[in-house]
Amino acid sequence: MTGSDPKADLHRYLQVAREAMLWKLNGLSEYDSRRPLTPTGTNLLGLVKHLASVELGYFGETFGRPSDEPLPWFEDDAEPDADLWATADESREQIIDLYHRAWAHTDATVEALALDAPGRVPHWPAPRNEVTLHQILVHMIAETHRHAGHADIVRELIDGAAGLRKDNDNMAPGDQERWRNHRDRLERVAQEAGHSAAVLPS
Repeated sequence: MTGSDPKADLHRYLQVAREAMLWKLNGLSEYDSRRPLTPTGTNLLGLVKHLASVELGYFGETFGRPSDEPLPWFEDDAEPDADLWATADESREQIIDLYHRAWAHTDATVEALALDAPGRVPHWPAPRNEVTLHQILVHMIAETHRHAGHADIVRELIDGAAGLRKDNDNMAPGDQERWRNHRDRLERVAQEAGHSAAVLPS
């Protein structure tokens, strides 16, 4: 029985989340890939742009390995949340290519450094800004999977497509009618629960 390789395990979890993010863009138009689906503007291409940008920072400047990728949306004069949406001049292909370059840069850093290699996150407050590669890998895994969850919901709102990843959707079996009936049932249960709570004595 072979032992686990902690660095390889962490990298695998990060890669699974990365691939899930890009899978959510498959088959969408330029419009649907970037249109906002929540009151705060959450959109699929913006999530990918954000993740590409933060990977370049966390595995670049943090460990003295800057990528030299221009990220104008992080400049001091950039508007808030400029990394969370793609402008009309930034195509889907450009953002996806940026994400792939971020992967390559991150992977080179992970390959080059030990898990206990020290780094410093410039925008985190002291003393929390003194970190290790292990901490940043865990942080990036958590961030990427969190945004992959956002992407799950946004994609379902666009065209009903759902699932964990291409090779394993992790969904209960059923066709559209089954899901429609399931949702209607949950709506009835929620209404009944809300009605019951409203009539309970205070």
